Amino acid sequence: MFNQFVDWVGGSRWSYAAIFAVALLDAFFPIVPSETAVITGGVVSSTGDLSLPLVILAASCGAFVGDNVSYWIGTLLGEVTVKKVFKGERAHKAFEWAESQLETRGFYLIVIARFIPGGRTAVTFSSGYTSAMRYRKFLLADAIAASIWGTYASMLGYFGGREFEKEPWKGLIVAFVAAVSIAGVVELVRHLRSKRKSRGGGPAAADAES
Repeated sequence: MFNQFVDWVGGSRWSYAAIFAVALLDAFFPIVPSETAVITGGVVSSTGDLSLPLVILAASCGAFVGDNVSYWIGTLLGEVTVKKVFKGERAHKAFEWAESQLETRGFYLIVIARFIPGGRTAVTFSSGYTSAMRYRKFLLADAIAASIWGTYASMLGYFGGREFEKEPWKGLIVAFVAAVSIAGVVELVRHLRSKRKSRGGGPAAADAES
């Protein structure tokens, strides 16, 4: 499996374009494995076959463009159409949570949500169809979020590959597990904060529970 990933995201002039495209698509099509592609790019860069700065740049720019596509889809299609596309109770709860949190934590939420698979999709679409986030402010917050995300995912792969230089597939596994763990911790903190606000009578905290 590792060799298949490497063949796809490594050793050719199209590798950076592939990383960019996957990071872009994942912003509004969450089943695309953007973290896996970026981490693999980082692992490959540890062997010298790719440039780490270019992997970071491709991942960050792809995430930034994808988030902006989501924002404008939300703006142009509106809330009703977006929620028809993203069906299911879990998806609708994620949108309700994003809508309520954007009012009070807009800038912070854009940054944090980038590390929550599915959560970032709800937040970027909601930013587009609500009036809670002006586009100029969204641009700045998302540029920071995408840069941090692209750097951290690439560096996880890079240091994992360096640590397991002779068996880089182990580095990929360790880096991927670390990424999943970080996302899990962020999601857990969000969930606990929502429950705390719900007990205290927070107006929209219950919407965040899944």
